[in-house]
Amino acid sequence: MTLAAEEGGGFHAPTLADFFPGAIAFDGTFVEFNRIMMVRVIATVLLLTIMVLAARRATLVPGRGQNVVEVLLDFVRVNVAEEILGKKEARRYVPLLTAVFFAILAFNITGVIPGLNIAGTSVIGLPIVFALIMYVVYLHAGIQRQGLGGFLKTNLFPAGVPAPMYVLLTPIEFLTVFVLRPATLAIRLVANMIAGHLMLVLCFAATNYFILEAAPALKAFGAVTFVAGLAITLFEVFIAALQAYIFVVLSAVYINLSIETEH
Repeated sequence: MTLAAEEGGGFHAPTLADFFPGAIAFDGTFVEFNRIMMVRVIATVLLLTIMVLAARRATLVPGRGQNVVEVLLDFVRVNVAEEILGKKEARRYVPLLTAVFFAILAFNITGVIPGLNIAGTSVIGLPIVFALIMYVVYLHAGIQRQGLGGFLKTNLFPAGVPAPMYVLLTPIEFLTVFVLRPATLAIRLVANMIAGHLMLVLCFAATNYFILEAAPALKAFGAVTFVAGLAITLFEVFIAALQAYIFVVLSAVYINLSIETEH
């Protein structure tokens, strides 16, 4: 949390410096390890542990934990992959879409877990990795289905458009296909996680200030900011799941666009 006290004390709002913590180990090296990387490692270990335990303890009549995992698995398979790609095409991409959904959800949710308090996706590096993975799959799917020439023709020269319009349309389509689609995947994810973290820090830092440092007449405001922090925490849980969902939905949409012969 960002609540620094200078010589005179007082409240200090959170800044982007929160997302660039000091090194825990290997400072200044290529493998520098900091708090956000530690959060990512913890989230990965917990996710793998949960999935392995759910698989090993799977029964015909699922318990609560198994039921939650199965509901999420079916949700990605049916409501994302099959809904967008169709049952035939979905079989090929369900494993990847499911893995990305659970991974992003796990990294997002660390932002509201006490002791971790920051999303693993709140620094642009990890969202870029996820975006590049889906972008490579998107390009590979289209080129494999249509060939390089067919893929470029379909995406850069849409059918049914008067030839002179390609002078304006093709550069826009090029920018959309090769820049905006991967960029928006990463930027949307990281921007939401940054905003959520800053709101949480602001509320709880203000609570700490009002209760411990403010004048007696202002201490009651600590209750207001504390309740606001709890409300934003619940909202952030929703946003963590929503952003994981949006990411895989857009990924599936892009894959579907790449394998379609006509747009």
